[in-house]
Amino acid sequence: MEWDWGVVYEYRELFIRGFGYTILFTSVGVGVGTILGLLFGLGRLSNNVLLRWLSLGYITLFRGTPLFVQILIIHFAAIPEIWTAFIGGEPPGPVFSGFVALSLNAGAYIAEIFRAGIQSMDKGQMEAARSLGMNHRQAMRYIILPQAFKRMIPPLGNEFIALLKDSSLLAIIAAPEFAYAGYATAKSTFVRWPSYLTLAAGYLILTLIISRVVSYLEKRFRTAD
Repeated sequence: MEWDWGVVYEYRELFIRGFGYTILFTSVGVGVGTILGLLFGLGRLSNNVLLRWLSLGYITLFRGTPLFVQILIIHFAAIPEIWTAFIGGEPPGPVFSGFVALSLNAGAYIAEIFRAGIQSMDKGQMEAARSLGMNHRQAMRYIILPQAFKRMIPPLGNEFIALLKDSSLLAIIAAPEFAYAGYATAKSTFVRWPSYLTLAAGYLILTLIISRVVSYLEKRFRTAD
């Protein structure tokens, strides 16, 4: 029974749905996290003291605490109380909580990637842009960020891979992602090896695909230079 691979086929719909949800969780987390990361990364570099300290507080909080704990707080405490206080009715389920938790966590790490990428640019780039009549916002948009983005591709790719693997923690709140599919199958059938090895293979395939895409983007931007 321990090596009965038939259970994977029997529960294939659960695995396929979980695989799709894992891709969705990771994509939304990185997408929203990139927007948050850009905003808070620029906030870290702002001359506004309040904005700078708010950005630092957000980054420190989500980088300094485990994602597992963040998921528990967001799903079982924050979202139910906020939803009840401001919206009313039944709070959303684990899928919504998963999107929120992964996005907030990714945003903190991506903010530091943006900050480091921007600060790695030669100060002469900004001075040259300002001498051409651009204001600070235009210089950042057309000169600094496009060049810094090329340097940020490898760490952004690493963050994508890290978030993909960390999304398995959402199984603790019964989010219907890939790890939960394997856990539920093993728990229902007591056939553990095929269920868990299928998880390992699935995550490995996704990780390899992302690594190849990141490598391709690096080569393409390097060729463009």
